[in-house]
Parts: sequence; structure tokens; C-alpha cells
Amino acid sequence: MNELKTMSEQVPQSAERRRFVGAAAAVAGLTVVPGVMLYEVANARPEDQPASSAVRWGMLVDATRCASGCSDCVSACSTENGWTPVAQSEHPRQAPQWIRKLQLEDPLTQAQINLPMLCQHCAEPPCVDVCPTGASFKRADGIVLVNRHTCIGCRYCMMACPYKARSLVHEPLNDTQKPDVPRGMGCVEACTFCVQKVDRGDGTTACAEACAAAGHNAILFGDLNDPESEISKRLRELPTKQVRADLKLNLGVRYHGI
Repeated sequence: MNELKTMSEQVPQSAERRRFVGAAAAVAGLTVVPGVMLYEVANARPEDQPASSAVRWGMLVDATRCASGCSDCVSACSTENGWTPVAQSEHPRQAPQWIRKLQLEDPLTQAQINLPMLCQHCAEPPCVDVCPTGASFKRADGIVLVNRHTCIGCRYCMMACPYKARSLVHEPLNDTQKPDVPRGMGCVEACTFCVQKVDRGDGTTACAEACAAAGHNAILFGDLNDPESEISKRLRELPTKQVRADLKLNLGVRYHGI
């Protein structure tokens, strides 16, 4: 299949930066969609406890289940995190894209597949290495974030990202702001693995929830370090690939069927 092109080289991992988002309290037993419940409050990360390297959050995308024309994952991410998708933006060329749907075609067979593309949450993130202020950072649990207070909008990280996963906020933010998802004009942003949901103990992301609710079940989120987690079990069962594996960035997002 076609692969994404990059301008970056493999880079060493930078030191972990300070945490980006504080934990929020979870409500035990809250129904998200029929049959899907939030985890108990005990699974939430306490506000005074840093992220732990014992966990590495990751995602498995099954492209064989990803439906053509479906954008439920994009809509769910937009609703959860308060950004406007390209299709709804007055200025599409400047609209943020935390997650976007791609259609790939095999040049030999013309076979087509669909898949969501988002921040890959690299273990060796190029965006962190090139950031001059330390605004781009990776938590101990593998989630790559941007500190809005120290981001100067230089866009070095956008140029370094092999996956075109980052966007600059060009316009003032008013009604779309969410209390637990800070955004800011002039700052770079990208998929956060719904860090606010992770920290309050939900154990999943908005895109994974929406995909499951639609009946596709193409997105699975979980702890890559836990051999008994559902995602670890599926990764042992299915052949998977990393996009641009030649860069040796050790991605947190794996794809099946590409």
C-alpha cells in the first residue's frame, strides 16, 4: 500500500516534560453507550500522582473493519475535544485535524482501504526533539502532548511529524472550548488519546467508543504493557504494521490490514 512520506530522520528520545493535564474525577457506572460502562473511580489516576511508565497507552486500528464513508471517529473526537472538523469549518485549509480519514489504494491491484490517521504517540517522538521550548513532551505512559502555556507556535513540530498529525490554531476560540481540554490560538495541537478520559479512568477514547457504537469495532484502545489487556491479546493474534516503521519511532498506534 502507499506509505506516507517524511522529511524527518530518526531522533533520540528527549527528557520527559511536566504533565499537561491534571486528572478529573470519574463517575462509577456511568453509561456511555448501551453495554459500555465507565470504569470505577478506583481506576482513575489521582491528581497528585504522576503518569506511570508501568502503563503504555496504545491503539490498534483494524483497517479491514474501517467503513468507507464513515466519519464517526472524527465527529466523536471533535465533540469530546471541542475542535471543528474540516467539513464544518468556514476556513477548511486552516481547520485543525486531530484525526482524519484516509483512503489508500494499492497501485498494483487497485484495492482500497480506509483508515483513521492521528498522532501516532511515538516512543521516540520527533516533535519532542525539535521543540525549542519543551512544549511538546511525552508522558511516562506514552501519551504525547503539547503544553499550551509554553507553545510559541513555531511549528517546528509540525514539520518534524512524519504523519502530518499536528495543526496550528489560527483563529480565536470561543464557544468550542472545553473545560478539561485547553486549546489556544497560536498553539499547535494534535490527538491526545483523550488524555482527560484516560486520567479519569474511562479506559478508552472517544473515537474507539464511537466506532464500537457504530458496530465497526475497528479501533481498540488499551495498555500495551499489560499482556492480559484486550489490545495486547489482539496484537498477538493479528499481523500488524507501523506506518513508516523504517523510521524506528516505536509507534503507539498499530494497523492491521494495510
